[in-house]
Amino acid sequence: MLSGTSVTAAASPEELLDRFIAANSRQRRSLLTQVLQRRVELRPIVADQLDRLDATADDWAAGTLIQELLAEADDLSQAFERRYPEGWLAVSSGKGIDYVPLQQALARQRFEEADRITSAILRQLAGADAVRRGYVYYSEVPAFPAVDLESLDRLWLVYSQGRFGFTVQLRLLRSLAGRWDQLWPRLGWKQGGVWTRYPGSFTWSLTAPEGHLPLVNQLRGVRLMDALLNHPALQQRVSA
Repeated sequence: MLSGTSVTAAASPEELLDRFIAANSRQRRSLLTQVLQRRVELRPIVADQLDRLDATADDWAAGTLIQELLAEADDLSQAFERRYPEGWLAVSSGKGIDYVPLQQALARQRFEEADRITSAILRQLAGADAVRRGYVYYSEVPAFPAVDLESLDRLWLVYSQGRFGFTVQLRLLRSLAGRWDQLWPRLGWKQGGVWTRYPGSFTWSLTAPEGHLPLVNQLRGVRLMDALLNHPALQQRVSA
């Protein structure tokens, strides 16, 4: 009998895509390399299969397939954009925030741009004073609508193979028993002065450490990030 790896290697593009979509998260990890290697074969059939995945969840398999589809500026990617002008992932806002630019940046793996958009959205959530001053006070975070933090987190999760997002950072912090000094090296951050060297001190690709993005400025200490990660919306998502 052929091993599972041999069977998958010999699979048609349709069979490989079907297995990837139907698989659980662990199985998808094992198939991911082959999916990425066979992008050229898979791209023409991706769009019609996305309906099998839940656009209201946070399934990184969909985001990965979309990123591969959009990797080329051709008729396939243009047809996808016409089909999903607001992006495939369904997100919403309690403050009328437009998440289309963020989803477009993430879907094209423009992570530095996405990080800047995320920071701007956090200021919008904090209110007009935060937008004017250019940063968020930790005391403004508890009033953030839950739906917006969920939308931000889901967008980063879906378009990062599950590697980036606030809940990824929160799970890492919990695994370290709340030790912030141990979290920074795990995220690939350096507390304090590194923020004066933005963006050159950070990695803007999927090769970054788990939880590396989105960034939260720590020049004023950990209180802003602590307030974000302790928001009930994120706590509930990790505990669910």
